[in-house]
Amino acid sequence: MAEKRVLKNEETKGFSIQDLILVAVLLAAGAVLKLFVGSVVNFFGMKPNFIIASYCLAILLVRPKLPGCAIIGLLAGAICQFLPGTPWLNFISEFLGAVAMYFMIRVPFRFGKMDANPLLATFVSTVISGGSFVVCLFVFMHMETSGLVAYIPIVLGTAAIGSVLVQLLYVPLKKVLKR
Repeated sequence: MAEKRVLKNEETKGFSIQDLILVAVLLAAGAVLKLFVGSVVNFFGMKPNFIIASYCLAILLVRPKLPGCAIIGLLAGAICQFLPGTPWLNFISEFLGAVAMYFMIRVPFRFGKMDANPLLATFVSTVISGGSFVVCLFVFMHMETSGLVAYIPIVLGTAAIGSVLVQLLYVPLKKVLKR
């Protein structure tokens, strides 16, 4: 009985060591894949954003509280600073995407026996992350309105590709990790 109380107190403290390692490995894998594979895997101008997919997968598997999700988003934004792209905007977009993921994983969504929550949650989070990134580009870089509209299919396509990727990886990883 005392063991259960101790375990329950440890669970409420935050991330376990195993959770931290899982988040770190997934974010590192996302960065490596984005850097080396992202340019090769390209579907009609759309490519998976492996950073977003990796933090969505991490949040799905670890199920942290809101501050934990925010930290994961900020870490993803920090990793993006070392990759080619637009500096500083990723802090905002990845933070918003991770926070959206927190709220989305609490909404049950099923197709028959299939848990479609990873698919839907990743799609919505990627749209929020990509959409906020494009809006920040528009505001801070003084982009034309037509350029803003041109990004909509790219954001939706990236969200579709990433959400399918996360859905395919979620079930086997959940079984391997026994969560």
